[in-house]
Amino acid sequence: MDWDDLHSFLAIARSRSLSGAARALGVRQSTMSRRLAALESRAGARLLQRTSRGYELTVVGEAVLGNAERMEAEAIAIERLVQGRDVALSGTVRITTVENMAEILLPVAVSKLHERYPGITIDVLSDPRSLNLSRREADIAIRMARFEGNELVSRRMAVAGSMLYASQAYLRKNGAPMTDHGSHAIVTVLDDQDHMPEPRWLIEKVPGARIAFRSNDRGAQAGAVRAGLGLGCLPCIIADQMPELTCLTDAGPAPSREVWLGVHTDLRHMPRIRAVIDALDAAFAEMRQALAGTATG
Repeated sequence: MDWDDLHSFLAIARSRSLSGAARALGVRQSTMSRRLAALESRAGARLLQRTSRGYELTVVGEAVLGNAERMEAEAIAIERLVQGRDVALSGTVRITTVENMAEILLPVAVSKLHERYPGITIDVLSDPRSLNLSRREADIAIRMARFEGNELVSRRMAVAGSMLYASQAYLRKNGAPMTDHGSHAIVTVLDDQDHMPEPRWLIEKVPGARIAFRSNDRGAQAGAVRAGLGLGCLPCIIADQMPELTCLTDAGPAPSREVWLGVHTDLRHMPRIRAVIDALDAAFAEMRQALAGTATG
């Protein structure tokens, strides 16, 4: 069987759609459909069944899945081994991280990197999902939580602080929530993230407040608070750069987050990966106080 066909089978099984699988592998949807048809023709059996919920594994597909995943793991291991010995200080490095790191810290790091190594291209994957380093979905990850897995090397880079913020116009109209217990509005996350420590802390600080605006994008939240829509628990690295916002220090600091960097052990000594990590080290050192926040630092 052709590995490209098996690779496509895995992508469809994971995304449950031809379009999603095509995006994941960077090919046309028609190519994805053709590969699936070729694989099933060679196998003499249907591996994926199209349903109203998307593509689902058949009984034969479930039996094939484990073997295909082991083949994928071996193919990726070979790729890492070869690339780990690549001594070129040029090429592409893929970094996955959250929005505020992608928007604020990474441009600083890449600017430092290109002072010495302009041939290295950085692909930034700002994705709410935790992309898999073992599957080479990314080369380096910057996350707001500790990494798990024996194949990864990780270390803590900084602590990111959050505080309660409001626009000056909002405070003039509604009063400070710590001294005025009138009706307040808040800017917070969507339901799928309301279990996180920051939104739970916000509800405790402003009990009974109505929800005016919800987004999982911290930049969008900061924009809503700046527009006077309500109070928000915002990352200091974003909010402290907005002069229209006031940090409500009486509320105390919100739960802080550790910022971790991770890389697969097979890639950590590759020269261009090492160069990017060094540039990230320098950027974190420069911005460590800003990440913590002046109110919490």
